[in-house]
Amino acid sequence: MLLEVIGKKAKNASRKLAVTPEKIKNYALEKIADALMTNADYILQANSLDLEAGTKKDLSKALLDRLSLDGKRVKAMADGLTMVKGLPDPIGEVLGEWRRPNGLRIKKVRVPLGVIGIIYEARPNVTVDSAALCVKAGNAVILRGGSDAIKTNVELTRIITAAAYEAGIPEGAIQLIEDTDRSSAEELMRAREYVDVLIPRGGKNLIQTVVSTSTVPVIETGEGNCHAYVEKSADLKMAAEIVYNAKVSRPSVCNAIETLLVDEAIAEVFLPPIKERLAAAGVELRGCPKSRRIIPEIKAATEEDWRTEFLGLVLAVKVVAGVDEAIAHINKYGTKHSETIVTKDKGAMKKFGAEVDAAAVYTNASTRFTDGFEFGFGAEIGISTQKLHARGPMGLPELTSYKYIIEGSGQIRV
Repeated sequence: MLLEVIGKKAKNASRKLAVTPEKIKNYALEKIADALMTNADYILQANSLDLEAGTKKDLSKALLDRLSLDGKRVKAMADGLTMVKGLPDPIGEVLGEWRRPNGLRIKKVRVPLGVIGIIYEARPNVTVDSAALCVKAGNAVILRGGSDAIKTNVELTRIITAAAYEAGIPEGAIQLIEDTDRSSAEELMRAREYVDVLIPRGGKNLIQTVVSTSTVPVIETGEGNCHAYVEKSADLKMAAEIVYNAKVSRPSVCNAIETLLVDEAIAEVFLPPIKERLAAAGVELRGCPKSRRIIPEIKAATEEDWRTEFLGLVLAVKVVAGVDEAIAHINKYGTKHSETIVTKDKGAMKKFGAEVDAAAVYTNASTRFTDGFEFGFGAEIGISTQKLHARGPMGLPELTSYKYIIEGSGQIRV
């Protein structure tokens, strides 16, 4: 019954928001950004209660890191809103226009998706990012966060809805389901009458549950079993910096690497120093037989390690015979998220880019850039690892569909 009320309000709001002028949407984003900074202390107080409860529940370091907010992260959310405000409004964009021989004029026009449901775990930034992107793209949003971040999400929703509605956004456009019981998520997954698209944000289990259970269309996002491949021609100093950054800068996120692939021609030179540097940062290495002959003190990797998104300071290591074996390994074990090659060889670069099946394929750069803010989208609704209807970091255009508007002068079909 509660979801029926929320769903009806969202559906009504979505119809109004679809024709809300860009000026009002941008003003709302500005007011939300201001409200976040003005109310930062309240946000951090609520977040501290969630962190305290999470610590008592023995949440992993990775989960606590995703849950945690500080002044810098609150400001980053506000900055993201400002960036989204400055992006072109996609709604109403004419994607194509042509005239048929019978005189019909056809226009293909970008429109909102409608009502978007977001099911997510301990990531309070998703609350703000989702609201901002959905509002700008003319969509209503129903948020269903996890119990670990409930106090933070309630406070964030209170702040952003007050600012948005005061600025002219229709009431019901941003709603949070405060019931964190599993049944509320299951109800949202079945709400086809009200929800047009469902987007899960979280770990493998959450994503697969939503994909396999939902009767609402789902955009699959998230799991990142990402790789870095150091090819034999690579600048080894550059490679070391990229590998270190991609693993250590924030290991709990989906764009951190989980496996290091090293060409056998340079493995004996590259592996010992990178092992020392990673070990100094607390990274545990698990290697294949070839890598363990070079650095025997590391643990042996299992078949499961090649498939695992560790989300922590663990890195699998494999020595490969060349670019073909690296690509084969990535396409077998990767999750189609983000992959990188470090190389000077243009042929290897081109082959890797063409044959690796992933949403983001890098050359000589860290995978940590797979992010809506870093791509210039202001924020992201998620990183899609599928191919329909969107792929990679999902910004404003990915939160739209299109319709055809046909203008005639009395034509009938014969």
